[in-house]
Amino acid sequence: MTTNLVLQGPQATHATLERLAQLAAPASITALGEHALRADGVTYSPALKAELDAAAFEAGVDATFIAAGRALSDFKLVAMDMDSTLITIECIDEIADMQGLKPQVAAITEAAMRGELDFSESLNRRVALLAGLDASALQRVYDERLNISMGGEAMLQAVQAAGLKTLLVSGGFTFFTDRLKPRLGLDNTHANVLEVVDGKLTGRVLGGIVDADEKKRTVERVCAELGIAPSQAIVMGDGANDLKMMGIAGLSVAFRAKPVVRAQADVAFNFSGLDGLLTILA
Repeated sequence: MTTNLVLQGPQATHATLERLAQLAAPASITALGEHALRADGVTYSPALKAELDAAAFEAGVDATFIAAGRALSDFKLVAMDMDSTLITIECIDEIADMQGLKPQVAAITEAAMRGELDFSESLNRRVALLAGLDASALQRVYDERLNISMGGEAMLQAVQAAGLKTLLVSGGFTFFTDRLKPRLGLDNTHANVLEVVDGKLTGRVLGGIVDADEKKRTVERVCAELGIAPSQAIVMGDGANDLKMMGIAGLSVAFRAKPVVRAQADVAFNFSGLDGLLTILA
């Protein structure tokens, strides 16, 4: 199968991109705008990938090997993690900051995203630390700290215009997914429910926790509802709890991800925005 190599980076010069492309001995090179190019007719090997990944990372460039001819029209669904993927923050860390507990909670979050802690256990531990916090803190986090990741809105507008459905599936909280759904025109969302009593967080999550298995089941369920195979889904994430849903996707995308996730994903964006997806599937 013919493989192409897509190289892109927001700060990359054409000379840098061309130098990296030549490492793959391509049949031809096509410019894809000012900061991206495609090297066609590349013979893929794990050794070449390792060499290019290292050289590209050093140059601030994202390198993606992809089968020739793959296009956005091959897919019907884009499923995304929320915290540190579609948005720039970990909501629970910012909520904890309102309680003066961000360092303690963020340390648990980091360990969970690296895959060092069971996600459900880690979430219960973190949420318990929020007990007694006024629920108005959630709105403050949304208003003051939540931003869409680079290229996120452009990516969503393009995939929606192409007729793909969207799913935001998060180990975070419905307070945020419920607000992002109308803001971004998302089709489906699924997240954890924080218990609030008398205007204060109780330190508990209501119902089942959206962990790695539940994320995978959610992608499978939405695919079934759409009458499509998981191979027709693009799945994006950054943490270890995203790996199971990324593993069933037709194309998995790691965004600013932990090393364990980058290593297993089809595509890794360390420098490009989420709209880098559009360059790869142009």
